[in-house]
Amino acid sequence: MSSASPIQIPSRLPLLLTHEGVLLPGSTMRTSVDSARNLQLVRSRLLKGTSLQSTILGVIPNTPDPASDAQDLPPLHRIGTAALAVQVVGSNWPKPHYTLLVTGLCRFQIVQVLKEKPYPVAHVEQLDRLEEFPSTYKPRAELGELSEQFYKYAVQILDAVSLEERFKMTIPLLVRQIEGLKLLQKTRKHKQDDDKRVIAIRPLRRVTHTPGTLEDEDEDEDNDDIVMLEKKIRASSMPEQAHRVCVKEMKRLKKMPQSMPEYALTRNYLELMVELPWNKSTTDRLDIRAARVLLDNDHYAMEKLKKRVLEYLAVRQLKSSLKGPILCFVGPPGVGKTSVGRSVAKTLGREFHRIALGGVCDQSDIRGHRRTYVGSMPGRIINGLKTVGVNNPVFLLDEVDKLGKSLQGDPAAALLEVLDPEQNHNFTDHYLNVAFDLSQVLFIATANTTATIPAALLDRMEVIPVPGYTQEEKIEIAHRHLIPKQLEHHGLTPLQIQIPQPTTLDIITRYTREAGVRSLDRKLGAICRAVAVKVAEGQRKEAKLECPDTAPEGEGGREHVFKDTEPESISDSPDLALPPEMPILIDFHALKDILGPPMYDMEVSERLSQPGVAIGLAWTPLGGEIMFVEASRMDGEGQLTLTGQLGDVMKESAHLAISWLRSNAKKYHLTNASGSFDLLDNTDIHLHFPAGAVTKDGPSAGVTIVTCLASLFSGRLVRSDVAMTGEITLRGLVLPVGGIKDKVLAAHRAGLKCIVIPQRNEKDLEEIPGHVRQDLSFVRAGRLDDVLNAAFDGGFPVQARPGALDSKL
Repeated sequence: MSSASPIQIPSRLPLLLTHEGVLLPGSTMRTSVDSARNLQLVRSRLLKGTSLQSTILGVIPNTPDPASDAQDLPPLHRIGTAALAVQVVGSNWPKPHYTLLVTGLCRFQIVQVLKEKPYPVAHVEQLDRLEEFPSTYKPRAELGELSEQFYKYAVQILDAVSLEERFKMTIPLLVRQIEGLKLLQKTRKHKQDDDKRVIAIRPLRRVTHTPGTLEDEDEDEDNDDIVMLEKKIRASSMPEQAHRVCVKEMKRLKKMPQSMPEYALTRNYLELMVELPWNKSTTDRLDIRAARVLLDNDHYAMEKLKKRVLEYLAVRQLKSSLKGPILCFVGPPGVGKTSVGRSVAKTLGREFHRIALGGVCDQSDIRGHRRTYVGSMPGRIINGLKTVGVNNPVFLLDEVDKLGKSLQGDPAAALLEVLDPEQNHNFTDHYLNVAFDLSQVLFIATANTTATIPAALLDRMEVIPVPGYTQEEKIEIAHRHLIPKQLEHHGLTPLQIQIPQPTTLDIITRYTREAGVRSLDRKLGAICRAVAVKVAEGQRKEAKLECPDTAPEGEGGREHVFKDTEPESISDSPDLALPPEMPILIDFHALKDILGPPMYDMEVSERLSQPGVAIGLAWTPLGGEIMFVEASRMDGEGQLTLTGQLGDVMKESAHLAISWLRSNAKKYHLTNASGSFDLLDNTDIHLHFPAGAVTKDGPSAGVTIVTCLASLFSGRLVRSDVAMTGEITLRGLVLPVGGIKDKVLAAHRAGLKCIVIPQRNEKDLEEIPGHVRQDLSFVRAGRLDDVLNAAFDGGFPVQARPGALDSKL
């Protein structure tokens, strides 16, 4: 047998320190190069070297020590492997590094480290060496016998040339190999059986262990919860599609370890699915007479709204499968839109849930988040159904006109599916990802104005206007609802305080100016608080008068201080020592003492004490308002100045008014300061609309501007009890406008007696309460001649047209 040539490695080797594994002779390994020493080695030896010896490295296993200094050479393992660098791959991102492919050649032993920087170099001694056998060499007896035996078997196999001889030689070798494989397979089978036995024993250990371990108790509770959840899924009456999804998710849940984050998400999803009221509903209370009484007791006035609710009840009584209507109550704040929704639910015997939409700018609030997101949850619709527990509640979508829009989507567009009776029977929340029937839900939306509601969303709702209250209605509401509520909140009784109706009227007219009753409610609360102070002080005085000698010594000074610091009574009674007589009557003097001087005095007659001022009527989301228009003229170049934060439409109305007056100046004997019929000849006109901080727009101020300018150029005063509204044209026609009821109520609150409205708005007067129509006279104007004749005492120079006379309705 011939001997192999020995492998010779250099006696000086650069050392590559690696912590990714141990390289053995004959094996191949990829290793990363990112330390400073290893980078220098690769750049200096591998990238610049050209000889074969420059690609031979010494690979030393190294365990990094975080506590050691990176500048010092770490302790080196004594034995290493000489390797041949087969491949070098480098990159500069995110930082310079290389990847080496090395093949182990032989082992070596470090004799001495020659240098440490820029990379370590050592003097090494080769350990794996295949020596030649010289002719005079005599091997040991055991090695010689084994070598001869190996040589003999190899030569038998080598000499087998024929097929028969090769079969005879290889069959015994195959049989021995098969027996070895069978033995290996048998050993593996025994190992698998042992593993199965261990797995089967584990549940027994959980049962037979000493009870009381917290971890095992938690596992048992989780298993019980999963079993209960599975029973709830089987017992639920959810649709087939939702049931299939739940069964699928339950199978996934059983296979998940409890430590997986998705375990909790899937469990929460299944719990929501079984808690939703798929087929659970309440029975409507369909007694029309009882519903009418209940609505009348809860809310005064609001006849149109209550009529619509009773119509729905009547139709539902005749047809039980009626889909829920989509109602939208539009009106100023404080008129009871939200409370009406709660009363509707009470009347029907349904559950009530309010969803505040003001400021919502994410469509996920309506449709929910997809379960792929962290922290996902269902939308407000599905969450509300889970809260009420039935599928036919009354949902109040509050402030639907204040929805926002952002990068997360448009919630108003998401509501299109919810509020469409033709689509909401198949509403799909992103979190559920299955359809839910919303057709039995009674949706009621509230808004202050329809101007900011998208047209597509507004088209899906039945708009029911809820106008402001009259003074008489506010008085009734105050004495039926507000005063009893405030007395209960402040612990008072009617035997301790009385607020007569004239006092309530003073609060309404002099301390509040609103379409609703919120400010009125706050003023009544302030009165009750002041009376509560007097009642509490009176009870303390009575206690002192009953037992004057029971005070201990040393407290006389304290009683003296109480008397000195005692506040004055509400009615400015001079007797402060005795408690006030009960009940305490709230009159105007007491009102002034509690609430201060009146906030709103009637200033109409004062404002119209000179020419160039007229009263208009405006509509706002807060209700109707009276609006003063003021005009003045001065020498100039014929310019028209408009102030008061006016919109484009109102500016155009001002230009229309001045153009119509200039074209009819001779007819009405209108002249400028120099006596010319050209009203803008050397004359500037300034129109102002107080209050200047409030933005104003709309066409309804046209007739008011014409009247104001006619007063300015004629020098005549406009009647102080007349207000007007209407749009104008260049031909002098008066066109109809909106918001007539709110405007009329605002004029009635201001104490005005005559209102000029467009003739085509006569139909809107039917909505005005009868007692308000009795207090007011209405002029229905078809042309500007009718407006001017009604605005000035004795009419305007041109004789009024027949049929345009004041009429009592």
